Amino acid sequence: MGAEEGHDVSGRAADPATERFLEHRNLLFTVAYEMLGSAADAEDVLQETWLRWVGTDPGHVRDPRAYLVRVTTRQALNRLRSMKRRREAYVGQWLPEPMLTAPDVAEDVELAESVSMAMLLVLETLSPTERAVFVLREVFDVGYPEIAEAVGKSPAAVRQIALRARRHVDARRPRTPVSPSATRAAVESFQRALETGDPQCLLDVLAPHVVLMSDGGGLKRAALHPMIGAETVIRFYTGDARDPKVTISCEPTVVNGHPALLVHRDGELDGVMAVRVEDARITGLYYVRNPQKLTRIASRTVLTLR
Repeated sequence: MGAEEGHDVSGRAADPATERFLEHRNLLFTVAYEMLGSAADAEDVLQETWLRWVGTDPGHVRDPRAYLVRVTTRQALNRLRSMKRRREAYVGQWLPEPMLTAPDVAEDVELAESVSMAMLLVLETLSPTERAVFVLREVFDVGYPEIAEAVGKSPAAVRQIALRARRHVDARRPRTPVSPSATRAAVESFQRALETGDPQCLLDVLAPHVVLMSDGGGLKRAALHPMIGAETVIRFYTGDARDPKVTISCEPTVVNGHPALLVHRDGELDGVMAVRVEDARITGLYYVRNPQKLTRIASRTVLTLR
């Protein structure tokens, strides 16, 4: 059930209920993905939402879009609570599942920020209910009464949760907006540094306090804890971790609305490197090597806030 293709989820000729669901499908996927950070789990949530939608009498639904967003939120909340327990047993660092996104995602500043790897990691520090409230209110501009119905709280309680979540996120989100051209320039410099293994090139593009996180999921070698500081990251890329017999090549791409790199070792895809850029230098590196998380980079995923 790929987000870009927009297949008939029921496998039969489209009827009005199916057409209405497909009309909002990309929005529902975006809501679920921003709540979960996992495209695979977001797809499962959409399937559950679809099953409930086809069991509903359309005549009793005044606003299909609001209804579908509400059901998607409830299903995503249930899944998020179970995922929290799964992630406690995850081997090493957990990173969101990267997705190859269409150019219009990068052009929509609000959408690109909301699905960036950096923002999704900030959202991971919220409780499930806080995350749902923040995503619906701050990203999708859903009203408090509608959010209250989706999360099972009173509108007054939702307002307080939204305020608390906003303060939490604002304290952790990137503070300095960076132009797409500055980000591309930093990524291009980092690509040259990776391919040549030149320590000076790395030093020039990495911020002194840069943080490297890598996710192998126990299936590929990855650091169990974040690497902090330019010198530590440079040693990693130019020292023992860099096998002189291995050729590193990188392919520029756009992941989660931001420039990124597909990293190849001896011609084989090794992982996806997403970056966070502030003041024209790289402050965050997010390297996803877990092969189970690399299934959404072969074709573009359509995301939308509307």
